[in-house]
Amino acid sequence: MGLRAAGGCVRSGETGRCAPAPEKRGPREWDIIETEEHYKSRWISIRILYLTMFFSSVGFSIVIMSIWPYLQKIDQTADASFLGWVIASFSLGQMVASPVFGLWSNYRPRKEPLIVSIFISVVANCLYAYVHVPASHNKYYMLVARGLVGFGAGNVAVVRSYIAGATSLQERISSMANTSACQALGFILGPASTDEVQFPQGNIDQVAVLATNVLFFVILFIFALFETIVTPLTMDMYAWTREQAVLYDGIILAALGVEAILIFMGVKLLSKKIGERAILLGGLIVVWVGFFILLPWGNQFPKIQWEELHNNSIPNTTFGEIIITLWKSPREDRNEGPTGCPIEQAWCFYTPMIHLAQFLTAAMLIGVGYPSCNVTSYTLYSKILGPKPQGVYMGWLTASGSAARILGPVFISQVYTSWGPRWAFSLVCGIVVLTIMLLGVVYRRLVPFSVRHGRIQE
Repeated sequence: MGLRAAGGCVRSGETGRCAPAPEKRGPREWDIIETEEHYKSRWISIRILYLTMFFSSVGFSIVIMSIWPYLQKIDQTADASFLGWVIASFSLGQMVASPVFGLWSNYRPRKEPLIVSIFISVVANCLYAYVHVPASHNKYYMLVARGLVGFGAGNVAVVRSYIAGATSLQERISSMANTSACQALGFILGPASTDEVQFPQGNIDQVAVLATNVLFFVILFIFALFETIVTPLTMDMYAWTREQAVLYDGIILAALGVEAILIFMGVKLLSKKIGERAILLGGLIVVWVGFFILLPWGNQFPKIQWEELHNNSIPNTTFGEIIITLWKSPREDRNEGPTGCPIEQAWCFYTPMIHLAQFLTAAMLIGVGYPSCNVTSYTLYSKILGPKPQGVYMGWLTASGSAARILGPVFISQVYTSWGPRWAFSLVCGIVVLTIMLLGVVYRRLVPFSVRHGRIQE
């Protein structure tokens, strides 16, 4: 796609360089005329959206690692299963809002849904900050607050649709990678309409669209369940206190954010050599290896909560020692809470612990695979759709990701609580294998709109 710039030259959408205007145009070109002023305005708008994604990610990262300790503090009746629903409520709100905001942006200026969504996010975060104030039912207030925060985060569809519509094919992968890099940078630091164009004829490959939505769903599903289970898992396996879990898991999340930025920059270069499909396949394989490493092996078991009390309650212990133990334990645990694997989880007695080095290695691999799959999946998606309006389609893509963030936390919290990490991560490995098989089936169909209709060579 060529963009005509001031001074009698064409700003190429394929290369971004200014070259002399051709005398004749082929019948299959759908260039638009663009002045230098419009070119600069377009990129200012895109960079503002980068900043929007950055601040959204900062807010998310500040909260995500502290949800579990905060929930335990404000409502003692909340358990790990309810944590899954709290985290899922964010994505439920986002899933509902994404198609709405996407459709809205197709017919009205994009600034309208962006302003409304930001206002909702501010109000919802204020509500979340004060969920400890009511005398009872605090966990349900948190559930509602997180749902509203997620509804405000539905503007991701608007951001992606604008960037997809305002960039050429060659600019697309770089712009999408920069968007993801801004999101990743937000994770670290947290712990304008376009001109009318004549669109080309041709139908969108609906099979490729559906398959990409499924792939994106699985990618977000996997990462959502991983970020959900990190805090409960480390507290159970390593007997970390709530404060330690928030600190150490926050450091791990920040490190993954740094890793993600490097991956996004690498994807921009690597995609030019091997293409997005190959990177997507490689990323899924790396994710599978990461979760396989997370499977518990060996004969060392996690510390059980209250084991000190049980060890002291032997026949030789005097009555006075038992009274002193019962008196001291609640006072000592009032601030920190009991540490170790809860006795209510039966698997704690027979499931080997996941060693810290094992966990960190798996986290590093997942931190490589997830950003690779994430950026390439929605870059491929935007290319499959072509230059037609993408607001609704991007809304459905974001909705599929939100559905994944609903089901992922609920799935992992239920399976982990009932059957433990061995079953949970084995099922995840199985899901990734099925996803790789799906990618193999549709691999040849995941091509850009213009390639499919023979307008440019792949």
